Amino acid sequence: MIVADANLICYLFIQGEFTEPAEKVFQKDPHWVAPLLWRSEMRNVLALSVRKNRLQLETAIEIMAQAERLLRGGEYSAGSTAVLELAARSGSSAYDCEFVTLARDLQIPLVTNNRQILADFPEIAVGFYRFAEPI
Repeated sequence: MIVADANLICYLFIQGEFTEPAEKVFQKDPHWVAPLLWRSEMRNVLALSVRKNRLQLETAIEIMAQAERLLRGGEYSAGSTAVLELAARSGSSAYDCEFVTLARDLQIPLVTNNRQILADFPEIAVGFYRFAEPI
């Protein structure tokens, strides 16, 4: 089981340059969890893609439904105190610290390509290219 950040979830479902590495992460570990915040972040990415005519609205709605199915049963609330403490002590946003907090609480890796998270939390965060490497 891994904590997947919102970008990783988006990469899995929205075709682009990072889709292949996201698929490799999924092949290595298909049990993804995330804080509830992932939904809002993904909706924002999808809405922007629709506005910029990169996706049709119907496609965006279907992508969101697929992602929700993947994360069903794996969504958690992140504790505010822990999130704020991490954000105050790091260069990462409170949004990003929700994913870090969940990974710490569940004692599992946070898979991301966010450079700031990787720099601030090397003990829990792992880049998706490194995570997907064969053992």
